[in-house]
Amino acid sequence: MDENMEETDNIIILNNENGEEVKFEFLDLIDLDDEKYVVLLPVTEDEENDGEVVILKLEDSDEDSEEESYVSVEDEDILMKVFNIFKEKFKDEFNFVDDDE
Repeated sequence: MDENMEETDNIIILNNENGEEVKFEFLDLIDLDDEKYVVLLPVTEDEENDGEVVILKLEDSDEDSEEESYVSVEDEDILMKVFNIFKEKFKDEFNFVDDDE
C-alpha cells in the first residue's frame, strides 16, 4: 500500500501496488513493541463481505511530510499478536469467528 491516504469519517482510501484506490474502514491503531499497526476492514460494494481485517504497519515518513505510509506485515507472529490485541479490545463489539469452527 502507498502513502496516498484520504480520510472521510473513519473511511481511509489507500492506493494498492497497482495504483488502484481501495477503501477501508479504520477500526483501530495498535501499539506493539514500539511499532504502530492499523486494523482495517475492506469496504466492498457487494454485501458478501467476509469480515476479514487487514493489518498494516505504520511507517514513519519524512518530518517534512504529513503523509503516512502503510506497509504489509509478513510476520505471522506479529499479525496474530496484533489481531489478538484487537480481538480483546473489541470482544463486546464484534462477533469473532475462530478458524477452527
